[in-house]
Amino acid sequence: MLNHYFLTYWQNMAVYIVSRLTIHNRAEYDKYDDQFDEVFAKFNGKVLSVDEEPIVLAGEWEATRSVIIEFPSKEAAFTWMKSDYYMRISTHRNAGSTLSSILVKSIELD
Repeated sequence: MLNHYFLTYWQNMAVYIVSRLTIHNRAEYDKYDDQFDEVFAKFNGKVLSVDEEPIVLAGEWEATRSVIIEFPSKEAAFTWMKSDYYMRISTHRNAGSTLSSILVKSIELD
């Protein structure tokens, strides 16, 4: 019962996808970038940041692009990521860059 509560809670809280990319073929990556907004608009997400010149505060940062995206729930994030629309354009992202990406949950503020 308690596990069900946490699973339901996690599914209904905002999540963030944090990605860092190293673009090695700008022309191929731009094919992805040119279609991204149209595809993303079909889903209930919000792009919070896209930055190619982040300020490194600690450690090493080799990525050439950083992206932060918000979704209202984990389910919404995975619906977007697994959609045929996104899968189709992500082939260009994969051909033009290497990617590291994580999904993190928001915190509940009292």
